[in-house]
Amino acid sequence: MLLTGGLKSLLPHVLRRIIRCNRLSISNTSGMAEGYKQANVVILHKSLADDFEKFCHANDGPLPLLYRSQPGDWKCPSLSSDSDIRTDCLQYRKYEHGACTESLKSLKEYSEQLKDMVTFYLGCSFSFEKAVQKAGIPIRNVEQKCNVSMYKTSVPCYGISMFHCNLVVTMRPIPENKLEAAVLATSELKEAHGAPIHIGDPGLLGIQDLSKPDYGDPVDLHPGDIPVFWACGVTGVEAIINCRAPLAFTHSPGCMFVTDLKNDNVRSLGGVPQVHCLSRDPLHFSIVSAEAAQKIKTLETLIGIDPGERGIRHLQRPGELLRACLALSHAGSVLITTGFPTHFSHQPPEENDGPPGALAIAAMLQALEKQVAIVTDHRAMELNKRIIEEAVQLGILKKPIPLLSYQRESADSALMFLCENGNPGRPRFDHLVAIERAGMAADGNYYNARKVNIKHLVDPIDELFLAAQTIPGVTTTGVGDGGNELGMGKVKDAVKKHIKNGDVIACDVEADFTVVAGVSNWGGYAIACGLHVLRCCELHDRYLRRAVGFPRAPSKSLWLPVLPSVTKEEKLLKALVQLGVRSGKTASLEMEVDGLPFYNTHSVMIEKLL
Repeated sequence: MLLTGGLKSLLPHVLRRIIRCNRLSISNTSGMAEGYKQANVVILHKSLADDFEKFCHANDGPLPLLYRSQPGDWKCPSLSSDSDIRTDCLQYRKYEHGACTESLKSLKEYSEQLKDMVTFYLGCSFSFEKAVQKAGIPIRNVEQKCNVSMYKTSVPCYGISMFHCNLVVTMRPIPENKLEAAVLATSELKEAHGAPIHIGDPGLLGIQDLSKPDYGDPVDLHPGDIPVFWACGVTGVEAIINCRAPLAFTHSPGCMFVTDLKNDNVRSLGGVPQVHCLSRDPLHFSIVSAEAAQKIKTLETLIGIDPGERGIRHLQRPGELLRACLALSHAGSVLITTGFPTHFSHQPPEENDGPPGALAIAAMLQALEKQVAIVTDHRAMELNKRIIEEAVQLGILKKPIPLLSYQRESADSALMFLCENGNPGRPRFDHLVAIERAGMAADGNYYNARKVNIKHLVDPIDELFLAAQTIPGVTTTGVGDGGNELGMGKVKDAVKKHIKNGDVIACDVEADFTVVAGVSNWGGYAIACGLHVLRCCELHDRYLRRAVGFPRAPSKSLWLPVLPSVTKEEKLLKALVQLGVRSGKTASLEMEVDGLPFYNTHSVMIEKLL
């Protein structure tokens, strides 16, 4: 038997010849014929071939189609010069009516049946291993001399006719400081599954135990390693099982067909990727193009001006807008809160900074087909209901948003509000946003900028943000412009040092992401714009949909009209004035927010953001 030592550098046609002669003592082809493409193999009856090809095109992350043969054709001339699919894989599996009935070294005894069968050659992640190693990244399963780990996930593929299944992934442990390099090395190798589809906690894919792969071998993580998951061609095996064809064959997972094609024909997938950590519990990273990230950083710079000269530049946390937008992009259900009753001697006491920004975020979340609700003070429910009705009439929202209130009735009220039956494993929301919402100070009171205690007007919605810190998978964003807003606890030391009355008014409650703007509404507009940028980013869209289904091409008819505009915000501000909602700084019922005129200040900011 031939040992594995020199197999890395063997040319593919030589390796295939050795496999054909059954002279190898290896159990998989990982690390073999380095730099050449390897392929998953699916062989099924010609009557199923057209639908399976459509299934591959609909899920080209796990099933990148390299070649489809004619019925009874055992060669693949565009992939290799002298191959025979009946003999050139290390091992095969035979499936009858969805059940694996046999493992085989050769398919020659089925030559008669194969005359009516079509072979599909599908890209494989073994093909990118050399590129990853060239980037200075270890391949742990190669180091540990074992097969790669493969797992069934809870992610459904896009079904075509009788072909349907959940996504299968490979997992490779990658040192955290090499994550971006690993994404960069693989993102353009689309025919080898391209960039990862998930980085972080396996539970987010429905994988319960990394030590128990469904296919392949368990691979040990080193200290500092992060589990990184790529779409896997064994997804095709799952599709064959589920379609219950009378007879089908596949390669045995890890025992690939080695082609003569080098991994040097790359396709751009929408720019240079960046990796950003969104959460440590559960561990969750996201991917975005450098171009999209830079656009969002530009939005952050624009809203960071300080027209009120409050000293907010000392509070700013560069990069927080991007991370907040990424977290919201991954969220399925979002809870928004706003409302700062600074004008305690007026009725209503609310100011007009906050609601427009909250509605701008909500409108974009609606367009992105996410669940969204607003929670506010019980005494302000009727006012907020009327504001939401106005927003629907003005075309800002496509439909009304559920309006909730929160009261503390017991020690676990916040958990009961946020989770089904108070179970942290079943949260109703996966992201909370506070925008220009009165925040609790260190002494338990709530203060406006003039150091007046307005606690009697504020319900303890802060408790929801404190509870969210204890619920895995729930992240939070705070948007503010003075440091006394909910979520600004992350920058409270800077507030106390640099903001007038900061030693008293500083909010003590943190959010995961702190977005500081010259006016809080601007922060809401910027989040809406940032979410639009992300949805138009091909790299991020692919990561969001786990590389299954079709790309969500940017739809101007769906998303662009949802962005804030000067016309819509002007009409909304007029509606707020009619409802008696006043400017924050001056308490005037004029076309101004925080004492700044709508025309030539807020209108110009909206135009710049757009």
